[in-house]
This record gives sequence, structure tokens and C-alpha cells, in this order.
Amino acid sequence: MALGSLLPELAPGGSGRVPLVQRVARWAREKPDAPAWTFVEYSADPSGTQTTLTWAETDRRARATAARLRRAARPGDRAALLLPQNLDYMMTMLGAMYAHVVAVPLFSPDLPGYADRLIGAYTDAEPAVIVTSRGALPHVEKFLADHDVPRPKEIVFAEEVDASLADEWTDEPIGFDDLAYLQYTSGSTRRPAGVEITHGNVTANASQLWAGWAPERPDPELVSWLPLFHDMGLIATMALPLVNGDHAIYTEPMSFIMNPMRWMRLIAERPTKNVYTAAPNFAYEYVVAHATPQKLAGLDLSGLVTCLNGAEPIRPSTLKAFADKLAPAGLRAGAQAPGYGLAEATVFVSAAAEDAPPKVITVDREALTQGRAVPVEADARNASPLVSCGRPVGQYVAIVDPETRREQPDGVVGEIWVHGPNTAPGYWRNSERSQDTFGGRLAEPGDLPEGPWMKTGDYGIAYEGELYVTGRIKDLIIVDGRNHYPQDIELTTEEAHPAVREDHVAAFAVPGEETEQLVIVAERNRRVPLARLDLAEVENAVRGAVNVEHEMSVHAFVLIEPGGVSRTSSGKIARAATRQRYLAGELPTTEAKLAARAAARG
Repeated sequence: MALGSLLPELAPGGSGRVPLVQRVARWAREKPDAPAWTFVEYSADPSGTQTTLTWAETDRRARATAARLRRAARPGDRAALLLPQNLDYMMTMLGAMYAHVVAVPLFSPDLPGYADRLIGAYTDAEPAVIVTSRGALPHVEKFLADHDVPRPKEIVFAEEVDASLADEWTDEPIGFDDLAYLQYTSGSTRRPAGVEITHGNVTANASQLWAGWAPERPDPELVSWLPLFHDMGLIATMALPLVNGDHAIYTEPMSFIMNPMRWMRLIAERPTKNVYTAAPNFAYEYVVAHATPQKLAGLDLSGLVTCLNGAEPIRPSTLKAFADKLAPAGLRAGAQAPGYGLAEATVFVSAAAEDAPPKVITVDREALTQGRAVPVEADARNASPLVSCGRPVGQYVAIVDPETRREQPDGVVGEIWVHGPNTAPGYWRNSERSQDTFGGRLAEPGDLPEGPWMKTGDYGIAYEGELYVTGRIKDLIIVDGRNHYPQDIELTTEEAHPAVREDHVAAFAVPGEETEQLVIVAERNRRVPLARLDLAEVENAVRGAVNVEHEMSVHAFVLIEPGGVSRTSSGKIARAATRQRYLAGELPTTEAKLAARAAARG
């Protein structure tokens, strides 16, 4: 039986059928002086400088931006946002949506670590206009000069848009099927592709997410540091406030990376004490690593209603560590909400936001590799924990055998398929891949829609009415006819030796003569000095642990320097990218560093 149902307000004639961006004008009329977005800047003042736009100011700036964009582009043209994350970024997104100019949310070219992603997305989108800032212009000019990418017709500076242009703008009809923006995927398994997000998609997903979070408290506020070029950050920070005219407070990702406690302080400082936030699993681990009793002193996190953990795999150890570490600061046991989503569904699919501690079941690992979830005791030898991602809201989720296209019974592993008004119509200029991903049809639909269903590429199970994600189909490691989930092997590797850096391990398969062979790439833990590192000892510990826990041999184990494992924009391990670099011999191995040090000493 599929999980979920549709929201009546999103049905034809429902209250939620007004395109989301048109609500800016509504809130400007109904609550003109209420805060809409607040950006917190830490570069000049370590305690943070806050700049706020009211709903009236937001509406005027968005209209002015729309008028300016239409001077540089026609409806349907793409506008690439090569901007630092600030209020100008948000106003450009809203202005483009007003103007029927298709936004391409990207980032300033000086953002480290994302050069290939930027080149691929920018080239694919072929933007007619670039929106940037004067400060970022040198980086944009260098990007255009150094790479064979399309030249824009014009470069617009977001901070120089004349607010008086708002008077020139006349509203135009916006249809639910009109294209709003291109959300480029983070490329965890293959080259990034532009997901076509319509006004209907973003309207539906914002409503679904709020319904899933159940913000029944007065004056809820959203706090975020997530990148606006990523699906979770964009929907949480831009779309959620538009649903009911609420307030969002955000900063930029590097401010969080430099000091993760800024995130917690922003939450604790909110006077309404009804705060919502979201982040991938690694962010909660990062907070745990930095949240000393001294840094938590004086923080009151009792007003944090829900913190969505939205990146798989979600680790039970992370959930427990975060709850235990922040409980002295007032964090409620039910605040953590594991969830599941992906860009092809706009972002949000399901969440366990029920004001209860996250639900974790333990199943037999051997049975799971054979496609069945068999519950066992937590201390059983082959126990493998699975975290519930709750129930979908406003959409259907089915667990489907990808070969037969038949829905699987409870507890049987299959591909996660999604059907709802939030699923995108396709990929930009890629009809073949669009049909493969978004054209799923159930062989025996019963009471469900026959199609179209969006095929997520993720394995999962439905169990007791909730969704559990077991792993990426393309990441599955098959050795001697047995299936192995890479995250299980990665966890075993992390626990095998203290020299392995937690949450920085990639396990994948490479072709062998008779069967696939297992390769493990792990980053070195900085806390283990190079002078005391015994590479053979680390390798033997990992090989032994994997052999015992998973009954498989390791073809190759490679210890590399910190920062060497590829990651997606949402912080997930990019196994395919790491595998490609391994095969090309491009990984920064610790062995090579040790050899270089020895050579330097003569």
C-alpha cells in the first residue's frame, strides 16, 4: 500500500492554487511592515550584522528586479545567479519569477570546490543574462574568460537595481505549468542536470513542507545557513516564508562552516521561540563536535520546534549525539525530524516531524541484502539500524520493483517512486533522461494513479506506514552475487581505527575478472599525527573489520588526506566522483604525503 495522500488545497479550485510568488504582493498589502527576510553577515562583526527587509520592501524590490531583468531578457530566457548569498540573491529569485525569466540559482565563481559543477550547469542552461555583484564581477569575468561557456547578452548588478523601476512593472499572469527555475542536481551519481521546477511545483512543495512540519504555533520563524543554490536551502529559505507570510533569518554557508555554533545562537536568539530549521546529517555531527559546555552556556534551544535532518544516510548515532549534547541547552527530545527528499520532487517528500524522538528500527543485515527487512534486537550480531523518514505529505510514495513495476509489500526493498504536484516535469533539454526518470508507470496501480511516477533511484522500504531509505541503487555494491549497501561498509571502516575520519569514507565497486571488487577510500583523521601513523596497521584493521562484519574482502583500501573525498553540494559522499578520481589516480594519498616528507628530510 502506497504511503501518503494529496492535499485538498492543491486540488483545482483549492486555496493553495495561487502561484507562490504572487503571495509576495498579498503579504505586502496585509502586513507591509512585518519582517520577511533577515540576512546575517559575519565578515565585519563576529557577532553578526542583521539586515531585514519587510514585506512591502520585498515586493517593491522584487518588482524592480523583474522590470530590470525584462530589459535584459525575454520571457523564457535564463538568468544565471552568480551571486554571493545575501538579500540580493533572494530578491533576484523573486524578481525572475515575477518576470517569467527562468532563474538558474548558482553561486559566485570564487566559491571553492565547485568549479566543475558551475561550468556544467552554466553551459547547460545557456543563460541570456548573468546577475552578479560588483564585488564578484572580477571572478565572473575570469570565469567567462577561462572557460568555453556561452557569453551572456548582459550582466546585471543586483545591488544596483533602481527601486523606482518597480513602478514600471505590470503584473502578468503566472500559470502553474510555467517554468520558474532550473534546479541543478548536486551530481552525487552522475553529471548535474537541470531539473525543471514549475510555479506549481514550488507552490505545492512549500505547502507540503509546512504541512509536514505542522507549524501550529504562532509566528513561526525559519533559521538557515543552507546554500540557496541547493534545493533544500532554496525551498526552506525562499518558499516557506511565502506560504503564510512568515519570517526567515539566514546567513551564508561559510559562516556556519567557520563557526557552527552561530546556527545554534541564531535559533536561540529568536524572540518568538517557535523556530524551524533544516540541514543535512553532517551539519548536526559538526555541531556536536563543536558544542562544548562553555559554548552552550546561556543558549536556550527550547524554542526549536523542528530541525529537519534531510540527507541520507541519516545516522542513529548522529541523532543520539545531537540530542544528548544539546539537551542541557533545552533541546526537546522530539525536535529532530529525519526526512527524505530530492531535487526531482522540488525537494521535500517525507519527514518524521511528530514531536516524538526519531524512530529507529533494527533489521538483519543479511536479510536486507536479499531485499527483506527482518526486525531483530538492537544487539543482534547482524543488526543494521534504519531511521524512519516518516510519512509523505501531499504526495504518494510507492515502493516498486523496478523490473516488474509492481508495488512491493511492507518490509520488501524496492525503488522509491513518487507521484504528486511537486514532482518536476523533466530535465532541461534532456527528453530521454526525463522519460526514464519521470515516466514511471505502475503495472497494477489499483487505487493509485498509473502514472506518471518519478523514479528516485533510491532503494527503500515501507514499514508500519513509514518510509525507510536503504541506499542509492547506483551505489549498491554487488560482490559474489550478494548486495551490500556502501553506507554500512563505510560505518564499519570508520569504527575500525581512530586514524579514519568519521563521515569521510567512500565505499564503491570496481570491475573484477569474475565479480565486482570492493574499494574503500577513507580520509585521515587530523587528530592522529602523521608521525604516529602506521598505514599497515590502519589497513589491516579496516580489512579485518569488513571481513568479519560483511563477510567480504577488500580489494583496495586507500587512506587519503583530509578533504580528499568528493562531496555533493548538500554534503553527501559523492561515491561515483570519488571512484572516478580513484581510477584516474588523482586522490591525495597519505602514503604519497609521507613519502614526500621523507624525501624532504633527505
